[in-house]
Amino acid sequence: MNLSKNVKVVLAKAAAAAATTAVNSDIIDTAGYEGVLFVGSIGTANAGNYVKLQQGDNSSLTDGADLENTKVVPGDDGDSFMVDLYRPKDRYVRAVVTRGASTTVGDIYAILYGAHAKPTSHGSTIDSETHVSPDEGTA
Repeated sequence: MNLSKNVKVVLAKAAAAAATTAVNSDIIDTAGYEGVLFVGSIGTANAGNYVKLQQGDNSSLTDGADLENTKVVPGDDGDSFMVDLYRPKDRYVRAVVTRGASTTVGDIYAILYGAHAKPTSHGSTIDSETHVSPDEGTA
């Protein structure tokens, strides 16, 4: 089994320059998937700089609510984060980076997994190849 054929990878938010405003990822539709893993990075370690998840039934997430215990605070400058949401109760989810102190935010990716139907396709900004046991040589 190879991972890339069994998940959907989406660029949920491009990197953001240093500021103190919140950064919301795109809203991810989890219909047809068991869960979603958000992966990204925060430039400055600070108790006020963290990521959390929100969910809601409305596709615009106007009913979005924070999810209990999903807050991840970076331990060191430039640390990456992963927040895994398995079997969300609502269909639409997003990652929110709260910036209490000025910091950059790296790209945020959403990896949807446990597809109910295959094959899955990646987001439009993801260029992907799969190789099985290739010979050594020029890439």
